[in-house]
Amino acid sequence: MSKDIEIKVADGIQTIRLTRSEKKNALTAEMYRAMAAALEEADRTPAIAATVFMGSGGIFCAGNDINDFMARATGQSGLSDNVTGFIRYLPRAQKPMIAAVDGPAIGIGTTMLFHCDLVYASPTASLKTPFLDLGILPEAASSLLAPMRIGYARAFELLVLGDAFNAERALAAGIVNAIVPAAELEATALKAARRLAAKPPEALAIARRLMRGDPTAISERMEAETREFRARLASPEAVEAFTAFLEKRPANFAKLSAKG
Repeated sequence: MSKDIEIKVADGIQTIRLTRSEKKNALTAEMYRAMAAALEEADRTPAIAATVFMGSGGIFCAGNDINDFMARATGQSGLSDNVTGFIRYLPRAQKPMIAAVDGPAIGIGTTMLFHCDLVYASPTASLKTPFLDLGILPEAASSLLAPMRIGYARAFELLVLGDAFNAERALAAGIVNAIVPAAELEATALKAARRLAAKPPEALAIARRLMRGDPTAISERMEAETREFRARLASPEAVEAFTAFLEKRPANFAKLSAKG
């Protein structure tokens, strides 16, 4: 288990809490691995009815650790199987997934929400996907699921323009089920999970499977996104974007065009 993730099971509910708050809960490859393993364990364990994702320190998740992205962009490492393994498992998870979003939810912190069955947010929640600004592309099948869920125009604004959706906008768009005070956020998510745990498990599984539909198209889109994502990681645009981020300066994409 990753030292940056706390996984507990109680009363039939599995909680996955990101505890790397000093790094804004940015995900490392090991954290992705731990989350995927936890979801797989939930599916193997009849006593676990649902999984709840939580952040810490007033932050849900700052997305992928930028240093990992830089290492991949400069050829020091490839796109980790731990990363793709977690993303690929999201549409195949058999038990309900619930998210309690407090503060920033960036990158995968937002796109994973499209796979959750219930999402609760605090008033300070902010959803943002700065993929294009980093020279890369949306992932976790968000290029398919976001337009389906919130419409093309809003999905383009979120995924391509990179605008942040505050809690109210996310609620209006249908990404979030309810906005609750931060002090009540986790209790609200856990209460919903307990309500699911009290339902007939076979009926719950069938209803969820019918509502979510065939995951084939989602998995196929994930594979297409992954191929493009791998290529983009090594692109001059991505290297410049990651370098600029780490150097705390604006990216200069114009110089790349001039070289071309």
